[in-house]
Amino acid sequence: MNEVWIRRINGLQLFIVGIIILIPIYWMVGSSFKPPADVTAYPPKFIFEPTLANYHDLFSTTPFFRYLLNSIIVAGGSTLLGLALGMPAAFVVSWSRVNWPAVLVLAARMAPGMIFLLPWYMMFREVGLIGSHISMVLAYSVITLPIAIWVLLPFFDQVPRSILEAAQVDGCNTLRVLWRVAIPMVMPGIVVTTILCFVFSWNYFLFALILSNGETKTLIAASFNFIGEGATNWGTLMAAATMIALPPLVLAGLMQRWLVSGLVVGAVKG
Repeated sequence: MNEVWIRRINGLQLFIVGIIILIPIYWMVGSSFKPPADVTAYPPKFIFEPTLANYHDLFSTTPFFRYLLNSIIVAGGSTLLGLALGMPAAFVVSWSRVNWPAVLVLAARMAPGMIFLLPWYMMFREVGLIGSHISMVLAYSVITLPIAIWVLLPFFDQVPRSILEAAQVDGCNTLRVLWRVAIPMVMPGIVVTTILCFVFSWNYFLFALILSNGETKTLIAASFNFIGEGATNWGTLMAAATMIALPPLVLAGLMQRWLVSGLVVGAVKG
């Protein structure tokens, strides 16, 4: 009987948490289909005649697809760079059991982004990279590298050391052990890391706002254009927010099977 009530209570808690999470999403998506007068109506209107006017304004008044391409380039490039540097770093930390490099990288991630912004800006200005995709990809690596290292560490720790040592006995050097043995065994963790790095890069605002220009502006920075001093176009802003939220959701949906298995495996450190 107690187990039944515990399950019911747990189910009720999950239901309440789900409602709390879904209410802002419903409000965002619903507002993107409301007429401008209904978006800011008080009391709020839950029953309204849907319209695509906000999406029409979004696509007609802004180079949306150019901003979308910029976001994909920056988020995808910084994710690949974070994985390229983070996978060998996490493997070495796991193999050597020396954690201070990972702690140092984590401390850098915990610092406010503004601390890195001014040095980044001055360095990129000196080499003429302000407003380029390269500058933003490098800057966003401050976000993706710590995520890659710390998410992958538990997965590499679970790889039996005997398997890695057997590969070394067979003549594999450290790089081949990483590439041919360790990485295939932690593939679920790499999927989880890829999604997390992509989402954090996709949603980061500060670096894109300062380091980009009109040609390389990302979606998250371009959405700031709908907020004015005198008035804010809330309907178009909600339409932009809905479109910004779609790519990470699609990516997570496509990789759902690997994502769930990776989270389950990474939840328990061997």
